[in-house]
Amino acid sequence: METKILKPDQIDEAAKLIRAGELVAFPTETVYGLGADATNESAVKQVYQAKGRPSDNPLIVHVADIATVEHFADTLSAEAHKLMDAFWPGSLTMIFKLKPNVLSPAVTGGLSTAAFRFPNNQTTLNLIKTSGKPMVGPSANTSGKPSPTTAQHVYHDLKGKIAAILDDGPTEVGVESTVLDMSTDQPAILRPGAVTKDQIEAVIGKPVMDELHHVGVDEVPKAPGMKYKHYAPNAQVYIVDPDDSWKDVNQWVKDNQSSDPIGVMAFDKDLKSVDWANNIEKISLGTDVQDASHNLFNELRAFDDQPEYKTIFVQGVAPVGLGEAYMNRLNKSAGQMHFKQL
Repeated sequence: METKILKPDQIDEAAKLIRAGELVAFPTETVYGLGADATNESAVKQVYQAKGRPSDNPLIVHVADIATVEHFADTLSAEAHKLMDAFWPGSLTMIFKLKPNVLSPAVTGGLSTAAFRFPNNQTTLNLIKTSGKPMVGPSANTSGKPSPTTAQHVYHDLKGKIAAILDDGPTEVGVESTVLDMSTDQPAILRPGAVTKDQIEAVIGKPVMDELHHVGVDEVPKAPGMKYKHYAPNAQVYIVDPDDSWKDVNQWVKDNQSSDPIGVMAFDKDLKSVDWANNIEKISLGTDVQDASHNLFNELRAFDDQPEYKTIFVQGVAPVGLGEAYMNRLNKSAGQMHFKQL
């Protein structure tokens, strides 16, 4: 299969492919998603095949209006409407109980709930409206690998496996949306993202749980990213925590005298403060957590294109605000491995 690269002025062609049951990768403000008609079970199943994604990992349904959510969801509470008013379109995904038999188990993972998002990207909203179809949209990458923040990342992973990629340039946020479970008595964050716990609580005026549950082997996760390894490059990532010294990292590299090159991803101030060993390749994550979140997946992928790199040290931050989402992704990339463990 030839994978076409389409531009925003080719929405009609992309929409025709979606209506025909084909797969089209699309941009959002967070990462690129892999789109298929959410009401076409055959198309949805192709998403799992293209990504190599486990079939019990439910998909997020992307919409361009609230009426579509109301069509599928059993009920939408006053709190849900407040959150929609505050954060849609945007980086908040919400899980609702469904009306009976409105979506295929291929979308829901066999659960009685589904996740919905109204993305803040006009090109993709145009695609949904023009196709007339809500779209499933997991990240448009090989399952388990760093999420794609450019059309080129998508093409690297999925060329020949999908019909087209709708290229709208690099994404803005760089980490996936916050996933909030609204199907329970107390809302719970299942995946942190750019919309924070404090922001959500300020809107609904009640506490929100941080869901720390680890999904069991035989259990179906309610949201993407809860059960399987995610965001991992081929090299082993080690997190350099805020109280670690980058000079100690540099010394560790010198002491181990490895012939393999070593990757370092850190803030500008730390990169400038160390006289680095010759076999270290330095990549800037910017100046703050917002920059780091935007750059994380892109730079992990840069090292993935260079198989000689077997070890990467990456800047850790305090898990506060956007830092919680950043550290969630980084911990999964590293398999919870930290420099302190070496």
